[in-house]
Amino acid sequence: QVQLVESGGGLVQAGGSLRLSCAASGRTFSSYVMGWFRQAPGKEREFVAAIRWSGGRTIYAGVVKGRFTISGDNTKNTVYVQMNSLKPVDTAVYYCAAKKDYLSTYDRPGLYDYWGQGTQVTVSS
Repeated sequence: QVQLVESGGGLVQAGGSLRLSCAASGRTFSSYVMGWFRQAPGKEREFVAAIRWSGGRTIYAGVVKGRFTISGDNTKNTVYVQMNSLKPVDTAVYYCAAKKDYLSTYDRPGLYDYWGQGTQVTVSS
């Protein structure tokens, strides 16, 4: 059974940092793109960042670029996002996801095959 399990969320003050982890299990993800999405109350799920296991290519949403860093440990099937300089607008449930790496697009939730249950990130002002 494929599972993606997020952890590391919590409450942090504006300007602070968190590192989220996504532990993947149940299959080999070497040919996949691993992504992070987030969803705030009343808003649609939006793309945050993604990483290709093959080659380590990364891509970021403009609103987080320069503040967030995505990385992965392919020996552990775990992907991370280091979130620095957090802002209240970053408050959301953060989800990790995985999709097969055969398309050039990466930012549409519907393209992803597997999803975690999410972890809450709350940034206070």
